[in-house]
Amino acid sequence: MGKTLTERFLAYTAFDTQSSEDAQTVPSTAKQLTFAQYLKNELIEEKLADVFMDEKGYIYATLKANTKKDIPVIGFISHYDTSPDCSGAGIKPRIVKNYDGKDIILSEGIVSSPAKFPELLEHVGEDLIVTDGTTLLGADDKAGIAEIVQAMCYLRDHPEILHGDIRVAFNPDEEIGMGAHHFDVERFGCEWAYTIDGGDLGELEYENFNAASAKVTLKGVSVHPGYARGKMVNANRLAAEFAALMPPLETPEGTDGYQGFYHLLGIQSNIERAQLSYIIRDHDRQRFETRKRYFAQCADLINSRYGEGTCLVEVNDQYYNMKEKIDPNMHVIDIVLNAMQLSGVTPKVQPIRGGTDGAQLSFKGLPCPNIFAGGVNFHGPYEFVSVQVMEKAMEVIVKICELTADRNK
Repeated sequence: MGKTLTERFLAYTAFDTQSSEDAQTVPSTAKQLTFAQYLKNELIEEKLADVFMDEKGYIYATLKANTKKDIPVIGFISHYDTSPDCSGAGIKPRIVKNYDGKDIILSEGIVSSPAKFPELLEHVGEDLIVTDGTTLLGADDKAGIAEIVQAMCYLRDHPEILHGDIRVAFNPDEEIGMGAHHFDVERFGCEWAYTIDGGDLGELEYENFNAASAKVTLKGVSVHPGYARGKMVNANRLAAEFAALMPPLETPEGTDGYQGFYHLLGIQSNIERAQLSYIIRDHDRQRFETRKRYFAQCADLINSRYGEGTCLVEVNDQYYNMKEKIDPNMHVIDIVLNAMQLSGVTPKVQPIRGGTDGAQLSFKGLPCPNIFAGGVNFHGPYEFVSVQVMEKAMEVIVKICELTADRNK
């Protein structure tokens, strides 16, 4: 008998695959390749075809069609790195059977409580996989990988379910925004695909932020403070002045839904030089462009006060709203909605207040919305995933493959 979905996921959590924002290599950490090799070998053992891993750790494989019908080649994608925000080493998962809605003692003095995390109450009666409160769990996105692999095994073992060629891919470095950068869309060879990287039951996302990074450099003049009148230009103060130009309510903590924001990531400053790092986000492309122009206007204002060249702004686009690419291909969404309905899952269509590999892949010519994998409270020690939700995600993947074949009868 093969592995269960839960066994597969738990085996994955034994690998520390934390990525690093400070590295210049691909993948950003060598330990990701250790897991990638394990995963490649597992795909070979499970009799998938065309299993290939490149030198950067990108893995591709195929479940071959079991019919001669002309069916579009579709794909499923998940990332295997875990967040730099919390340790992924020495994860100690355990299963809370038939969760009763009360506090969960992760370890001495560390409690996951529905008073603080009310989403726990959505899973009363289910079996929850939790941490010991000292690491993250890694359901983001090893749950997605387990669900995809398990779905391929299920289809392999149930030849009565007709399907075309199904491609799967697993990549490093999604958590640092680099997952799609080296993804070989041509090798993948799909008409469309799905990232299995969303949150709780039923989540379906095909809208995300347009995103840019901004660096603001302010040049000062250092003079002895006792003799500074008319001479000193204090870059520390200019940094505060620039930051004060940002609309006070248009921050991450002041917005939700479709509302965009300016987010100050950090300040490095002294009297002679200050640098502010921002990210700019908005779902609407026109408002996004307006936000970027506003940064230039703020720089112009500072320069008009203190002299040309005092303030320099560099804005770089990071990714765009995949809705632009999904709207002309809404059959990709219709299939998911139908698959969820047939699986007894209520769809929760919502915008991503962030980015996704699927957004970048969509702009590479691969329409790629995002489907739930089941994890909750990502990137921290209170992360958990429901066994039953993982099973539903796997069922939805199977149904998508089946419906894609039925669509082309």
